[in-house]
Amino acid sequence: MKKVLEGIRVLDQGTFITGPAAGMLLADMGAEVIKVEQPGNGDPFRAFKGGLYSPHFQTYNRNKKSITLNTKQPEDLAVLDELVLSADVYIQNFRPGAADRLNVGESRLRALNPKLVYCAISGFGQTGPAANRPAYDSVAQAASAFLGLLINPENPRVVGPAIADAVTGFYAAMGIMGALFDRSRTGEGALVEVSMLEAMCHFNLDAFTHYYSAGEVMGPYSRPSVSQSYVMKCGDGKWIALHMSSPEKFWQGLARAIQRENLFDDPRFCDRNARIENQEALIQVLSDIFATQDRPEWCRRLEAEDVPHAPMYDTSEALNDPQAQHLGILVEGRHEQMGVFQTVRTPLTFNGQREQSVVPPPTLGEHNAQIVAPLRERLAQKPSGL
Repeated sequence: MKKVLEGIRVLDQGTFITGPAAGMLLADMGAEVIKVEQPGNGDPFRAFKGGLYSPHFQTYNRNKKSITLNTKQPEDLAVLDELVLSADVYIQNFRPGAADRLNVGESRLRALNPKLVYCAISGFGQTGPAANRPAYDSVAQAASAFLGLLINPENPRVVGPAIADAVTGFYAAMGIMGALFDRSRTGEGALVEVSMLEAMCHFNLDAFTHYYSAGEVMGPYSRPSVSQSYVMKCGDGKWIALHMSSPEKFWQGLARAIQRENLFDDPRFCDRNARIENQEALIQVLSDIFATQDRPEWCRRLEAEDVPHAPMYDTSEALNDPQAQHLGILVEGRHEQMGVFQTVRTPLTFNGQREQSVVPPPTLGEHNAQIVAPLRERLAQKPSGL
């Protein structure tokens, strides 16, 4: 795949997910991303079963280099400053004020390099009454009114992956690329700020639009009811998902697939509004029917009738699907020390080419000899006072 960000150097001093996710997205497009970690244990996300190469860490740190610097120490800060002079982007996701205590605040780094795009990611923003509160994924989901759309009222508990963390990383990467484009016209760097609260409020835009346009407070079943989305357990215990949406042809196809063409004679299901109003009753009818056949048979019937559906895979199944294999979604690389690394490639395609290679996540300080040692040597040779 074309490396559209080739030649861009990124210093990624992020930890956990938001900062590293932004750096990974840039690395996937060809940027050189140098992960700056604390000596000793590095990114806290590394820790796993007595080692420093957890699956969580691997997820957001592929295609990067790792160096270790303690920027509270003058000699290490001098190395970082040398890197800043050659960098295009700097990323951090510290709590407000922490960057200055680590000597990597925006004003100091951009004074060194006015062309630097400095990205600061926070939980609740850099200022305001909640700015210094600790923020993690579920906290940001809750504060943005998103978590309430996922909670099953019958069994209220947090579910799913770290959506707020990942989404914030995506917004940060988008902001960075916008600032880089602006720099190409003005020659000036920029300060890019994004908080998890703001990112998730924007990601939850549909719910806010419904409230401010129609006075509707959406709940966990609001969108699935209107979009007529279903999950059905099949006879073999496996699940299938349906998204019937608005076109009547989908429902006609479903009726043929389940061999219930008289389904719409029932006034509860005769049209879209009736089906929305009586969704619980319809779920019971469909559940009884789908329990009579195994999932492959239902997939065959539904595909023949052009009904929007997919097997509800788990992660052990999804990338074995023929379409996923055709697209080459699973890619792998080999780390000299850690062995084979398998992951999901970037979803982007440029000029018809997909990225099929990946550099495994680095071990802690793996690139110190390549990056840090020459800079220390250069600094040592500088005349005193320069």
